Amino acid sequence: MTYTSQDTAQFLSILRTAAQDEILPRFRSLAAGDIAVKTAHDDLVTQADTRAERAITTALRSAYPSALVMGEEAISDDPALRDALPDAAQAFVIDPVDGTWNFASGMAIYGVILAAMSHAKPTFGALYDPSFDDAITATADGPALYHAADGSERVLTMDPAPTPGLTGFLPLALLPEEKRAPMAATFPGFNRVLNLRCSCHEFRLMAQGHVDFMLSYRLTPWDHAAGALIVAQAGGVARMLDGGAYRADLRDGALLCARSEDVWQDVAARMSFLTA
Repeated sequence: MTYTSQDTAQFLSILRTAAQDEILPRFRSLAAGDIAVKTAHDDLVTQADTRAERAITTALRSAYPSALVMGEEAISDDPALRDALPDAAQAFVIDPVDGTWNFASGMAIYGVILAAMSHAKPTFGALYDPSFDDAITATADGPALYHAADGSERVLTMDPAPTPGLTGFLPLALLPEEKRAPMAATFPGFNRVLNLRCSCHEFRLMAQGHVDFMLSYRLTPWDHAAGALIVAQAGGVARMLDGGAYRADLRDGALLCARSEDVWQDVAARMSFLTA
């Protein structure tokens, strides 16, 4: 499935409407009863998540009636939904509020992620920031684009030259316990190691060239499919740490994105303990 600029405009309109109706009115206005715990004390879901996901799902199903549409919260309720991705010629996966812990804590480091895929291969991605009404998108056959709130656009192309010492995102808390000490031991070798608890904004910073690399663990299509495509279309490298191609149906392993092949190889060598 090939998506046009008209499709992109429609996708962003759907995300914007859901944000205006369901997300922004609840930011810094959540009552205790509007927040629930899922798998752990810091794995949260709010009324903004569930209501925005419902709104986006309804709009996408109306616009693309033959497509498979699922969101993070629907998959949380029924993990078997993910099994349909490899066979779906057209599928959409939604993260209605990425960075829910930040959102529930009143920090404006959250976003909405939409990914389209065909047989688990990403074909469109959007990283939308409701607070500032801007987005980064890409299609599989086009450039990565930054969409400003005023409607203007610009192409994003990452400079392959790394920053001194390398700066990037590493997910220490998401690793198996036995891998955390080896991961922490790599930190002093980098200029700066960051973690925003928000894939949307980490991928946005990566695509704009503000960081050199990011490693994603515990693969979930609502967190990673859109960003992997956007980084690749911005001129970067998005590949599994074992060298394989990224697919939205992968559940194990680590996705490593980098501004260039040289940076990818450098960071991959430092992360080799993850594939041992």
